[in-house]
Amino acid sequence: MTLAMASKTPPDSRAAETVIQIKLVPRSSKNQILGKEGEAYRVKVTAPPVEGLANEALIELLAKKLKIPKKDLEILSGQRSRLKSVRVRGISSEEIGRLLL
Repeated sequence: MTLAMASKTPPDSRAAETVIQIKLVPRSSKNQILGKEGEAYRVKVTAPPVEGLANEALIELLAKKLKIPKKDLEILSGQRSRLKSVRVRGISSEEIGRLLL
């Protein structure tokens, strides 16, 4: 007699995915999230916009504020621009808004 075990993932345990807009200000006096400016979150980082340092600082700051691992954040567009689209996995848009504001 064999037991067939189905590996089903409940729908509520699937990781949520949200894309947020970021307006990044590099070379600031400190790392901080200033709030929303239109649809984009305004974020300041101390790192310069050289060799991806400002992007790395952005990912570190977002991971810390959202309490998620850095691997759950991905810059989708704007790697070389101040306006960026960032994919956030594992957290809802409502929760992102609450934690960043």
